[in-house]
Amino acid sequence: MILNSGKLGWPHTLNPVPEYPALDRDLNCDVLVVGGGMSGAMLSHELTSRNLNTVVIDKGKIGGGSSSANTGLLQFSNDKTLTSMIHTFGEEIGVAFYKLCEQAMHKLIETSGRLYSNPQLIPRSSLYFASHEGDVPMLQEEFETFKKYGFNVDYWDQAKIERHMPFSKPAALYTHGDAEVNPFRMVHALVEAAARHGARVFEHTEAVHFEYDEDGVTCYTGAHKIRAKTVVFTMGYETQEMKRDRNAVLKVSYAMLTSPVEDLSDWHERCMIWETARPYLYMRTTPDNRIVVGGLDEHPPEPDQREARALHKSEILLGEVKKLFPRYQSLTAEYAWASIFGSTHDGMPMIGTHPDYPNSYFIEAYGGNGTVYCMIAADMLGDVLTGKERPDMEMFSLQRTSKPSPHKPVTMG
Repeated sequence: MILNSGKLGWPHTLNPVPEYPALDRDLNCDVLVVGGGMSGAMLSHELTSRNLNTVVIDKGKIGGGSSSANTGLLQFSNDKTLTSMIHTFGEEIGVAFYKLCEQAMHKLIETSGRLYSNPQLIPRSSLYFASHEGDVPMLQEEFETFKKYGFNVDYWDQAKIERHMPFSKPAALYTHGDAEVNPFRMVHALVEAAARHGARVFEHTEAVHFEYDEDGVTCYTGAHKIRAKTVVFTMGYETQEMKRDRNAVLKVSYAMLTSPVEDLSDWHERCMIWETARPYLYMRTTPDNRIVVGGLDEHPPEPDQREARALHKSEILLGEVKKLFPRYQSLTAEYAWASIFGSTHDGMPMIGTHPDYPNSYFIEAYGGNGTVYCMIAADMLGDVLTGKERPDMEMFSLQRTSKPSPHKPVTMG
């Protein structure tokens, strides 16, 4: 699967990029993590903090897949609103899911402060604006739902938006407790910390074949093998080449990183910005005063068309920035890329077991809030693999119904 094309914006921000050896011997471990992107990095960091003997392998380079194309907006809000979640799954699951996202945000911010290398994670608020007048009632309802369940959010009317921003929109929600991150640096900082705490990390090591039995899993990498009590597949969107999930939806998303902006004083609190339209536009700033902007999701074009498509889309994205911020007319797109983007039909990530893969778990953090889902998964699997039950993981089941009901009774402990 070709995950990315174009000129990626993050790898240039880390020099030198850490390197890890290829596997050169047979190993035994408690947990084998297959995949060195955000989900694998976060999980390995969590497992080593709980003293589990952990091995991480990646067929390419650590952070070299979808994580290098991630745009790094971390929020407790999701592509599917809390109100919609409640309508789909019922109050218990809908609210529990959003609370897990909120808790994951707290843990992401706290974890970033304990890493040895700087992941450039900066707490931010988010402005979620109504793209059209007709979206205002939906935002008002979402605001009331947020307040009912104790989330930290403000409602901005058109006048308040105009006071704080150089553009006008009919209404917006201003959520607190979010953050921006450099995803490439975050992956490497997490893996570095995991390695310092005992994880054995191997690049250019492909899992060729697995054998499952009652006591564990044997992974064959060609010349060598790894014997693990448990395997966790953290392969991102490439998991769909291993097994197809009927809940998964794969598209292509586009992003762009601008030249530096001389003056960001008219960008209120350098908040992250996104909108109610679907597919939505989103943007944020970086520590070196650039702007990351993304969106325009579509069905994947032919592989040989992706690079040209990414350049075309970058011009559209740049134009959107200039519409919102008229003073930024001199901006150029210095980096532009296209990447595979996964979501789910019901708006939930997929975390858990699969009947065809004994002694194994999958983390499929599909959706616009993937990094937050990675933290939820790492926390849950950290508990499960150290003997603590997490009945709330059932809401993320890979085998969950494709037709959820808000009226179906559930028990999550």
